Amino acid sequence: MRGLGTILNVVAILVGASVGVLVGHRLPERTRVTVTDALGLVTLVIGALNIASLRDDSYREAVGDGGTLLIVLGALLIGGIAGSLLRIEDRLESVGAWLQRHLQRGGESSSRKTFVEGFVDASLVFCIGPLAILGSLSDGLGRGIDQLALKSTLDAFAALAFAASLGWGVAASAVSVGVWQGVLTLLAVWLGSLLSSALIASVTATGGVLLLGVGLRLLNIRQVAVGDLLPALLVAPVLTALVAAIR
Repeated sequence: MRGLGTILNVVAILVGASVGVLVGHRLPERTRVTVTDALGLVTLVIGALNIASLRDDSYREAVGDGGTLLIVLGALLIGGIAGSLLRIEDRLESVGAWLQRHLQRGGESSSRKTFVEGFVDASLVFCIGPLAILGSLSDGLGRGIDQLALKSTLDAFAALAFAASLGWGVAASAVSVGVWQGVLTLLAVWLGSLLSSALIASVTATGGVLLLGVGLRLLNIRQVAVGDLLPALLVAPVLTALVAAIR
């Protein structure tokens, strides 16, 4: 059954976040901050590993050794301009606020802010990684759900740790994961034969840069508007295809 991997992933996030919320209020503030910092550092590491796709052989062969980084840079610039004009970051926060109003009655402004922060940051972490992209494509191509099963396990523990600090907003990120990975799965069903290794590598490398931005957010170093950069994930494969055709 295609799409089963995404369903499993959504359930895993909901279960992990629920356990995190139940346990989180019993932990001291210092412990919750430490857990969030640890997740931020791990996110930076994962982002760096994804950027290694710049050295992917099929990617380099398609666009040249120097073209890989330039395509990622171009995708980030074009995607960032488009995303900022579309105000994607603000819209993500609006979705988080809407979910908070409907899922939590009342509450202080600080609680609402934490809910939105948990929704946005967790959505970005769970949606941008390579397993989200490659796993969904593999599921859509009928190659199995092994990658999404692994991602579900990792996301369950990450959701637990996130929710211990950021609450129910993390559980709401399951909506983002369901929509995003569902769309990728459908695209793979319809366009599977057109998705080359080079295109996937360009998306993975670009996603790695975005994950670095998420890590900086989690560490409270800088609130990078990663949401506004999301269109870069669509621009990167288009630029890759264009450059490969020209060469």
